[in-house]
Formats: sequence, C-alpha cells, structure tokens
Amino acid sequence: MTEQTASAHPESGPPPITREIDLSPVQRTTVRKSVMGAMAGNAIEWFDYGIYGYLAVHLSTQIFGGSEDAILWTLFGFAVSFLVRPLGGAILGPLGDRIGRQKVLVFTIMMISVATAAIGLLPTFEQVGWLAPVLLFLLRIVQGFSAGGEYAGAAVYMAEHAPDDRRGFWGSFLEFGTLLGFSLAAILVTALEAIVGSDGMEAGWWRLPFLLTLPLGLIALAMRARLHESAVFEEAKEQDTRTSAWQTLRDLVTQQPKQLLKIMGITILINTAFYLVLTYMPTFLQTSLDMDGTQAGLMLVGVQLVMMAVIIPMGALTDRIGRRPLLLTAAIGFTLFSVPAVMLLNTGNLVLQVLGLAIFGLFLVMLLCNISASLPALFPTTVRYAGFALGYNVATSLLGGPAGLINEALIEQTGSTLVPGFYMTVAGIVGLLAILTFNETAGRSLRGDRVPGDDDQDRLAIGEALIGKVAKDR
Repeated sequence: MTEQTASAHPESGPPPITREIDLSPVQRTTVRKSVMGAMAGNAIEWFDYGIYGYLAVHLSTQIFGGSEDAILWTLFGFAVSFLVRPLGGAILGPLGDRIGRQKVLVFTIMMISVATAAIGLLPTFEQVGWLAPVLLFLLRIVQGFSAGGEYAGAAVYMAEHAPDDRRGFWGSFLEFGTLLGFSLAAILVTALEAIVGSDGMEAGWWRLPFLLTLPLGLIALAMRARLHESAVFEEAKEQDTRTSAWQTLRDLVTQQPKQLLKIMGITILINTAFYLVLTYMPTFLQTSLDMDGTQAGLMLVGVQLVMMAVIIPMGALTDRIGRRPLLLTAAIGFTLFSVPAVMLLNTGNLVLQVLGLAIFGLFLVMLLCNISASLPALFPTTVRYAGFALGYNVATSLLGGPAGLINEALIEQTGSTLVPGFYMTVAGIVGLLAILTFNETAGRSLRGDRVPGDDDQDRLAIGEALIGKVAKDR
C-alpha cells in the first residue's frame, strides 16, 4: 500500500503482497475512510431496493390502482431497473477505469438518491391514472442505470484500497452496508406498519421511506467527495495506453471473455438468492402464504440482524482459509436445501418458518461475506471496473433482479408455492459450476496486468506461502 512497496517490485516478478501490518497509521486511516465511504453509498442503494420490496403491496394499490395484476406490475417496476443496469455497467464501468472510481461513485450516489426520493413524491393512480406507473418506471430506469455503476465501483474501490492479506475482512464491511440498508428498510417499514397500520400507510405514510433517502444520500455524498483513488489504480492508469472508455470496453470483451462468463455464473447465484430472500420474500410471505405484513417483516429483520452480526467475522475467516471453501459451501447448500427451506416456510409453523429463512440466510451470508473481495479479483486492474460492472449487471438483469417477478408469475401459473425453492436450486447449480473455475485469490495481489491468482506458480518459485488451492500454470 505504500509508494515504496508499490514501486519496489521487479518488473519480471509478481507484484508484492501488501499486508496490513506494514501500513503506516496514515495509510490505515485511509483504508478505513475508503471502506466507510464505499459502504455508506452501498447502504443507500440497497435501502432503496429494500423499501421498494417491503412496500410492494402498498405500491400495487397506490401506483398501480390495486387491480388484479397490480402486484405483478409492481414487481415489474422492480425488475425494470435491471433492464438498463447492463447499459449503466457498460458505460460507467469503462468510464471508471478511465477517469477514476471515485468520480463515478460520486455521480451514482447522487442519481440514486434523487431518483429514489422522487418516488416518494409521485402522484397516485387515483390522481393521474397510468401516468403514475409510467413515472415510476422512468425513475426506476434512472436508478437502474446508476446502480449499474454503483455496486461494482464500490466493491472495486474498496478492494483496491484494502491490504491484500485483509481484503476479505474489509470487503465484508461493504456487504455489512448492504444488509444495513436492507435492515433499515425492513425496520422502518415494519415500524410504520405497526404504528399507523395498513390504512395509515395507504393514506400517505408509504412515502416517508422513499423521502428519507435524500438526506441519507447527502451524507454518503459528503463522505465520497473526500475520498481519493488507490495506489493500485493510479499505477495501472500510468501504464494504460488506452485513450477512451470504448477501448477499455472493447479490450475487456475480446481479452477477458472467460472471466466475464465466470462472474456472470456466480452473479446469477448471488443475486437470485439476494433478491429472492431480501426483496421478494416479504411479498411471497404475504401474497402466497397469507402471512401478516408485520410478522413477515419482523422475521426477516431478525434473520438480517443475525447475518449482520456474523458477516464481518466470516469475511475475516476467508482471509485465513480462502474464498473458495465458503463459496462452494454456499453453492452446494442452495442446490440441496432451497426446496426443503421453502417447504418449511409452507408449514405455517412459526418456528419452522424461521428455520427455513435461517437456512437461506446462512448460505446467503457465506456469499455476501466473500463477493466484495472475490469478484474484483476476477479481472486485471485496467479492466476491473468495466469487467465487474458489465458481467455482474448482465447476469443480474437476466435472472437475479427479475427473480421476484418471474417467481410470482410462475406461482400464479402453476399454483405451487415451491417455485422459489426450485428457482434457487437452478441458480445454485449455475453458481457452483462457475465457482469451480475460480482462482483462489485470498492473500493475492490485485496489482498488475494479470488475473489475480494466475501468477501462483511464480510466487511458489520465489518461496511465497499461498492460501488455499494453488492455480495451475496458465
């Protein structure tokens, strides 16, 4: 992390491993500020997605008129933002590799905050008819475009600032922010439901969570405006001969197609699990299982709070034993136990229902504690933001983001409430196949023009001790 460390390695050898113990007090402070700035914006993004999921039933009546298909239209409103996320990733990702991660992250948090707050000001279906859902869709498109660069940028920014031997620990803070955003959304909506009741929510209190995004976004913006680029990025920028973001995108697609397929495979698993468990589940519990909204919210809040308590220790664990063991366990777990978990939700027994949610939460947190450290390490520095943003968002738009809409439609067509379990099983298999191809990247350097882990044999040749499975010669 020091300038001396960054420039001291010989050109012919692998880049050095940065270790937290070698950082100066100033550098450690920089790491903390960088991680907290990335985490704050990430929490705002997922607060937005969380409140939309928890307020879906109310949005279906207020914005879509409460018709027979209103809940499907509401879930389509959630899914529509994912249709433009690949476009946001294709534009903002390469731009972040050219002009810097921090500048793009300032832009994305501004756009997300303003668009989310504007949902709280929308006229209702009763007032303006179908203009209300059209306006909602437009705002969701703005959110989706911005989100196409937000999460990837935050993860890459965090990963490049963290010391190599503690990237799992620091990366888990980003996902702590994700869970914090969702938990705040769940707590706020559940508390409002309990205080003002369903009638009060319909009378206008549903707007409050959306409006609160604006002051929260201003706080995150102030934190991000003071951040600086990492030494890893600055070094790569000096050596990068490309003159435009278009060239970055072209080189990514032509030179890293296998890495793009890998990140798409694991993203299908991550975001299918993520959106089914944390955004669609409140709707599923209320509409398919006839559960009271407050009870559903409290159950999910409890699971999320436990996930928040364990995610950082689990992230630190990946620094010691490697990323792959937890990733593989999660993928196998979702493949084998998703259907049984949904069957537990269907029992109507509160204890068994909590157990079913806990199964999903356990395997999901194994993914979340990993991804901010693992996914940026799938690409070399000069195309890292672009690769993450494009691959992640294409996969998310296909199966992850629309998961709630697809599941709700399938449940209506088949009449089976086991649909989410089978959907998760398929995602688990896809994710498992992708993870089996991953390099182990715990403790590896993110510097240089090679995929982290591809230089394992070179490191062994100079006597370095490596964590986990060692990559074969490439």
